This record gives sequence, structure tokens and C-alpha cells, in this order.
Amino acid sequence: MCLLTGGLERLLVEFGKNRDGERFETSFVALDGMGVPAEELRTQGHHVECVADVVTGKLARLRRLAHIFRDGQFDVVHTHNTLAHFYGAFAARLAGVPVVVNTQHGRGCGKSWKAKLQFRMANRLTDRVVGVSEDAAELCREDDVRSADRTIALWNGVDLDRFEYRGPANQPTAISVARLSPEKDFATLLRATWILVKDCPDFRLKIVGDGGERQKLEQLSEELNLTKHVEFLGERSDVSQLLPQAGFFVSSSQTEGISLTLLEAMAVGLPVVTTRVGGNPEIVVEGKTGRLVPPNSPEQLALAMRDLLKDQEGWPVFGELARQRVEQHFNVRNMVRQYEDLYRELLDGKSV
Repeated sequence: MCLLTGGLERLLVEFGKNRDGERFETSFVALDGMGVPAEELRTQGHHVECVADVVTGKLARLRRLAHIFRDGQFDVVHTHNTLAHFYGAFAARLAGVPVVVNTQHGRGCGKSWKAKLQFRMANRLTDRVVGVSEDAAELCREDDVRSADRTIALWNGVDLDRFEYRGPANQPTAISVARLSPEKDFATLLRATWILVKDCPDFRLKIVGDGGERQKLEQLSEELNLTKHVEFLGERSDVSQLLPQAGFFVSSSQTEGISLTLLEAMAVGLPVVTTRVGGNPEIVVEGKTGRLVPPNSPEQLALAMRDLLKDQEGWPVFGELARQRVEQHFNVRNMVRQYEDLYRELLDGKSV
């Protein structure tokens, strides 16, 4: 785990902000990489450190983690994703930590044989594995059958105060927010936009985010003659203000656990068009809060966006239902309470 910019890191900042200080003291440890999220956690008053700042090498990393856990006298070590889980679970047991919890934020524990082996080995030392969606939890069970009875689903959440309901803007503009990485498949979104603007020349798309794919995507946008229709805004800190300036939210991702940007858009009150992958069908109610399309299909994505543009009068209804769904099921404060209740349940089971 690192503490650079990303959905997982944003979630940890929310966790630090909303945790019950009377029940739990929290510290955050990154294996490698520190950025804005780390500074936000420090500002909140949490202890934050990076193992890579002190040691290098696998065994040194493991010993350093065990030293941190032992000195801190932690009752719970909560790891995120597979690599941090592998090191964190072993270090926690070396340090005598009573409870180990792991959350997998993507779909399953990873694709490589190495990741699957690390996941299974760490799970032998783990009290509970959490998938951020029912889809993710089921894939974790498939990846490690022996831990299936200790694997549960717990949906992510967003800050409803930060992402207040504003409703959709009354203009043919869509927004997409994500890291510009291959699995987000912005190339499909650009090709869908190329199809769409033939019938809807007033359509505009704003892409918020940065990453290794940006140069390729900007080049593809030029090749498709979309420079008048597509705007790359880069990484922004004012996403909550940018979202209500669009008529709807769109995503072309090939894989998702539970998409925080999708939840943020729905919290603001935007209809959504997104791919039927991972946890997305658990968030979006087809025909009521948005549309679901197959991944890797510019044609289907363009058709869904075109249909939504033709139903502009219905956007406020979509947006109100989207907000209601996030309020009922994806409030970050409820998510934090559920994790804290899980910690307490596991600690009570060990009489700690």
C-alpha cells in the first residue's frame, strides 16, 4: 500500500476523518510512496510513516513492520490489497497482534500466480477478508477457497457532506473522473464520443485525472478530431465542484471494485452511464439511476449516451434517485462504523 493519489487512498483519508476517536486510535503505515493523502492524514492528527523511508529489501521491510506493530501495541492490523496484506499479515503475527483484517479494493486478489499465492499465504494468518463489493468478495472466495467462510462484502462509501446534492446541469456535457490508466479504458470512451458527435455535435466531454496514458489519449483525441469536444482537465482537487457542471457522468472502465468517482457523481445527483463490470451493477439501478453497457464496446457506450441525451428532461429524476441510493447504501460514515464493529467483534472473540 502507498499513500499517493487514488481511490483507495482517498478512502483511507475518509476513514481517518470519520473514525470513532473514543473507541479507536489509528496509525497509517505505507510500504512505499507518500503524497497528498499522507499529509491530509497527518493534518487530521494521525501518525503516518513510510517503511521505504527507513529500510529497503523484503526481509528488512518485514522486520520494520513487525517493529512498528510491536512498539505501537496494536490490537488490529488492517491491510489493503494483496502486497500490503502479504507483508502486513506476517509482520502482525510476528509482533503478536491479535486481529488481522484485509480489504481487497479491486476484483479479487490479482491476476498473477504470485499475487494469488501471496494472498493465500497471508490469509492463513488473517481473521477476515473483505471485498468492497459482492463481486469482489466472490472472486476472493474463488481465489482462496480455504478462506471462503471468512470472506465478506462491505461496500465503500463517500462523504455526503462534501458531495452535496446539486442535480445535473441542463447542458449536453458529460464528465469522467479516473486515473488515466489502461484498465480505465478511456480509449473506448473517446471512440464512443467520436461516434456520438456525428448525431450530437453539441456534446462535450470533460476528463478529470492524470496518469501514464494521458499522452496517448490526447493523441487519440486529436486523431479522431475531438479537440473541440473533449477537454483534459488533469488532476483536480475541486471534483465536487466540477461534477454539477455536467449533465451526466460516464465511465468506460474494464474493471472496478466499487468506484468512488461513480458514487460521488451519484451523490451530487448526476445520471450515469457506465460499464457492467465488477461492483458497478451493485451501484447503478438500470433505467432508474443510469445505464449499464458492456465493456470494450464504443458502439454500445455511444448508444447509451445518445439515449440519455435524448431524455434530458428525465435527468433530474435520475439524479434524485441516484442521490437516494447513495444515501441509503454508500455513506462513508456507515462504512467506517461497519469496519469498527467488525474490529470489535473479532477482538471480543479473542477476549482482547
